[in-house]
Amino acid sequence: MKGHIRERSPGHWAIVLDIRDPETGKRRRKWHNFAGTKREAQVECARLIAELAGGSYVEPARTSVAEFLERWLAHVGPQISPRTRERYAEIIRKNIVPALGALRLTKVRPAQISDAYVKALTAGRRDGRGGLSPGTVVYMHRLLKHALAQAVRWEMLSRNPADAVRPPKVEHVALTTFDMAQTATLVEALRGTRILIPVLLGALCGLRRGEIVALKWRHIDLDARKLTVAESAEQTATGIRYKPPKSGKGRVVALSDTVTEALRKHRTSQAQELLRVGIRQSDASFIYTRADGEPLQPRSLTRAWEQALKGTTLPRIRFHDLRHAHATHLLASGVHPKVASERLGHSRIGITLDLYSHVLPGMQEDAATRVDDALRQALEKRAPKNVG
Repeated sequence: MKGHIRERSPGHWAIVLDIRDPETGKRRRKWHNFAGTKREAQVECARLIAELAGGSYVEPARTSVAEFLERWLAHVGPQISPRTRERYAEIIRKNIVPALGALRLTKVRPAQISDAYVKALTAGRRDGRGGLSPGTVVYMHRLLKHALAQAVRWEMLSRNPADAVRPPKVEHVALTTFDMAQTATLVEALRGTRILIPVLLGALCGLRRGEIVALKWRHIDLDARKLTVAESAEQTATGIRYKPPKSGKGRVVALSDTVTEALRKHRTSQAQELLRVGIRQSDASFIYTRADGEPLQPRSLTRAWEQALKGTTLPRIRFHDLRHAHATHLLASGVHPKVASERLGHSRIGITLDLYSHVLPGMQEDAATRVDDALRQALEKRAPKNVG
């Protein structure tokens, strides 16, 4: 393999490589532009020759980062959910492309990616009101790294420049939710309202917003006091899509007396409400609906929750935080983390332990006390009894 450099202007060089065409066997030349000192140009030339000899050389192309990312989106689209694809497209088009899209794919360097992240943190908002959160920039990094890894597999790049870049650190934010007293206040405040059932399913059963919206009467067995989480509602730009739960499989959740009683009353009142508009309730009817029996969108539940919370003196939390409340109540009450993990639908117990580690110190103190009490009782039984 041969190559040499030519000076085009002060500080600018042409690296010329002699390449053999694999189909015709004829030799042809491939030119690379390089900016730097003569020594740096010689080092880059040597590196390219080594790649040629090792079979990892990728010919320069004029594909831009923006063009490649659109091609990658089309490739990965069928492999992910529609909502995930929408999120990918949003991050790519609003955050990554404005920063790196004009660059030629083969010319992207780690330093340019790192500079783009710094700029995103300080002035990345499209409305000009400051920077993006570290979490968003980390999402950008994961997405770009994933996409460029595909460019390597497609042999458009010899290596992934994002591998050499460290994203910003995301500070852990403690979960904000309701304690048991606040949960009781919430339930009392919402009695007789349409949103009471979704709140109970979130705070006392640990269901996600999409799982609640997708729940139908055929999924509930009031006599057996259990419900089956079989699907979840996902809101996309084209409408509502029903899919398996987040973990990929369904789960059975036992119902408490409070939830069972509320569901019985709700089923009766819903049947009467539907009859007034000429609809007969059936097992295919959704649990949480509009007055005409039509299912609600996940975002509609969020808006209803925000309105309901305004009528109370409770702290403003997200609807999803009710699920965190249920997990916290379970663990603080001494329920085994494995049971809590199953009720929440986590794919593995480690997720539960990581998310709710703040509850564990109190559990450990309680466990230590219980073990100590058991030991004392055992010692007392072994102690000799006084005779006479």
